[in-house]
Formats: sequence, structure tokens, C-alpha cells
Amino acid sequence: MSLGLPIRTSEGGTQRLNLRSRIFSALEESILTGRYPAGSSLTEKDLCEEFGVSRTPLREALCQLELQGLVECIPNKGAVVLGISPKDISDIYTIKIALDGLAAQLAATCISDEALTALEETLELAEFYLGKGDLDKLVELDSRFHDTICMASNNRPLRAMMSSFHNYIKMARHASLTNPGRPVKSLEEHRAMLEAIRNHDAELAGQLAVQHTQQVRGNVERRFAERGVSAAVNEA
Repeated sequence: MSLGLPIRTSEGGTQRLNLRSRIFSALEESILTGRYPAGSSLTEKDLCEEFGVSRTPLREALCQLELQGLVECIPNKGAVVLGISPKDISDIYTIKIALDGLAAQLAATCISDEALTALEETLELAEFYLGKGDLDKLVELDSRFHDTICMASNNRPLRAMMSSFHNYIKMARHASLTNPGRPVKSLEEHRAMLEAIRNHDAELAGQLAVQHTQQVRGNVERRFAERGVSAAVNEA
């Protein structure tokens, strides 16, 4: 499988760190989207050939994945994919519910006209692609909507925490939006959040954001329970 990742083979200083980061990101996405399902073996030889790199940056990326709990590095065997469990998703959403509420509250107090326009345009596009039944585009626009609110919060530590969940949440959003009727309901919830933010009603914006994320969490957990975590991941 080619990941289509153009990587330079230079491994000195900053270039090596950048190389490790790019390998890590590619492997992380492949694990979270099910290209490498739980139980898969990631051999250094194969991955070095895949990425066109030596073992040093690859081993560093695998160590980073192990710290995230996505793989287990076994001596003389290589890395084995652990994947992501329903409990992982539940734990992540426990944190995300609080962060989304806070982001919406902060955005309501200081959002710019440009950010408000960006949110409105995102929802208009979502409505357009909803009519076309384009789920992939809806997931992309869903992410854009929440990312815009996060940026509008003007809180750098909050943005950093939210970005660490990006790939997990992208996969979970896809699973949520496959629930019947969920895309329409999600758009309605987004519009209510936008109005609260536009009116600078921080308390309401936070409440609506929390309720929205709780709904997503419930949909994801039900989807995983109905079809199994591996099937849900492979849909993403």
C-alpha cells in the first residue's frame, strides 16, 4: 500500500524531526482509519521501504505511536497495532465535551466578523452537500465548523489540546453521521450554536456545544455497538 508521502532521506537535525513527524502522522492516520487494523504487524523493513527512509526516524515515529497507545513495540518482533477501542472513543469524548463547551463560550465573547462569516459559509456549504448526500464532504465541513469555533476562542492552549484529537474525532464524526437522520439534526444544532455565538450569549453557546457533542458521542457509541468498532473504523 502506498501512502503517497514524499519524504526526503536526509536525517540531520530539524529535517529528521520533521521526517519523524510526517511518518508518525501517516501511520497514525492509517491506524485510525483502519488501513492497519488491530493485530497488524508493522515491520521495520517493510515500512522503511514504503517510506524510503532508514530505521532511525521510523523507530522514533513508532515510539511516539506507542506512547499514544496505538501500537505495542515487541522486541525481536516489531510493532503490533493496538488500534482504538470503544473505551478510547468514550474517554476522548469525555474530555472533548468539556473542551467544546469552553471553546464555544470563549468564541461567543470575542469572535470576529470574519469568523462569523466563515461559520455561516461553512453551514451554507454543508446544507448544499447535505442535499447531494455527500457524506465525506459533510465530515470535512463538520470539522471546519468546529475548527473555526476553536480558532475563534483565541486560546492557544485550548487549540493545542483540541488538535491532538483531530484524527480520532474525524473517524468518530464519520461514524456518527452515518446514523439515519443525523446529518440533518447536526446541521440544525450547528445553526443554533452559530446564533448563540453571534448573539454573544456565552452561556447558551457553551450549553449547545456540550449538548451537540454529547449527541455525537451517543451516536458513535451506538454505531460501534451495532456494527463493531472495526466496521465503524473501516467506514471512515
